[in-house]
Amino acid sequence: MLGEQIKKLRLAHSLNQVELGKALSVTKQTISNWENGNIQPSVDMLVKLADFFHTTTDYLLGRDEIKTIDVSTLTEEQAAHIKWIIRDISQSNHNG
Repeated sequence: MLGEQIKKLRLAHSLNQVELGKALSVTKQTISNWENGNIQPSVDMLVKLADFFHTTTDYLLGRDEIKTIDVSTLTEEQAAHIKWIIRDISQSNHNG
């Protein structure tokens, strides 16, 4: 599950394994091993992954299906706009 989540997020961010490895200071082989379930990242690295992808460790571990978006640097008005966009997209997915 964890490996699948890492790969899904990596691809969603249009990153290859080398790019993600550089961002996390690990090798491409390490990323590949995580994604294939050969090894598991350490707890510290799990936190780094969650921070990098702006999600929770529970989401990475498959314990929570809710994806998060960090809006802490936005104004209240900007965050409200993001919420409206997400709601509109969600509604169009359910209607179409």
